[in-house]
Amino acid sequence: MLTRRHIRVKVMQSIYALSQSQSDQVDKELKFINMSIANMHDLYILTLDLFVKLSEYAANQLALSQKKYLATSEDKNPNRKFIQNAIIRHLVENEELKEALNNRNLNDWELNDEYIRVIFDAMVASDLYKKYMAATETNYDLDKAFVAKLFSEVIAPNEKLYEYFEDQKLTWLDDIPVINTLILKSIKQSRKGKEKIFLSELYKDDEDRQFVKDLFTKTVLNDEMLTAEIQGKTPNWDKDRIANLDLIVLKMAICEFLKFPSIPAKVTINEYIELAKEYSTSKSSMFVNGILDKLIKEYKKENKLNKIGRGLM
Repeated sequence: MLTRRHIRVKVMQSIYALSQSQSDQVDKELKFINMSIANMHDLYILTLDLFVKLSEYAANQLALSQKKYLATSEDKNPNRKFIQNAIIRHLVENEELKEALNNRNLNDWELNDEYIRVIFDAMVASDLYKKYMAATETNYDLDKAFVAKLFSEVIAPNEKLYEYFEDQKLTWLDDIPVINTLILKSIKQSRKGKEKIFLSELYKDDEDRQFVKDLFTKTVLNDEMLTAEIQGKTPNWDKDRIANLDLIVLKMAICEFLKFPSIPAKVTINEYIELAKEYSTSKSSMFVNGILDKLIKEYKKENKLNKIGRGLM
């Protein structure tokens, strides 16, 4: 589920928080990273559960229509295409999803069902829904295409839902785009009989789990050495004039250069340029790129890059 990019972002945020608080409680901050990643998984599970709750709400609405005193023929024989959607049914019947919701005590939609109503109303009012429900042809691929568009065009952009997630946990603000991408990718990659909607594993493997701890601790505990590596690499270098986040990005990148032999230097450079571009100032990516380029040339010349396999530039 988590990529190395997501892990680097979480570590960067925690190192920044540690530097702002001027604390030396490394273990405490490491626990915060793990909690933040677990909360990210909660967001993923809750977002998946939205489809289940929409299906349940739709079923209740159809049941109410059938009980009307002056029920029409349409009320008596309602269009159940949405409820019977193959992807929706997979989520409704997914035992792993149910177990995850129970284990994490995630009952947000039971306690805040007004958000389900808001999203349902937006869905029913959309041309996308009307066209899907009116079409006579139906198959797995059409069901999948509808759910993917429903998520990207109706659910994900919903402002009320965004505000709810933003209010619940501070770290979710940065997680929302990542989770939206993961869910959309999962929907599009699903195959009949081999659906991959729900990903039970948070980390790809144990190596990624260890990477969280190692990147954070090695960067923090080697702060003095990493700071020294940066000094002298820019004309008139002045620590106070460089954005704090840029310094953290540089230190993490240098740490990967020197302490992570299995990570190719090119990968490290590209990753941290993107982090600087997304999270720091408008000129940060150019600044970070310039420093890392100088360092990599110096390390190659001095044979300090202890990279294995194809990681050596």
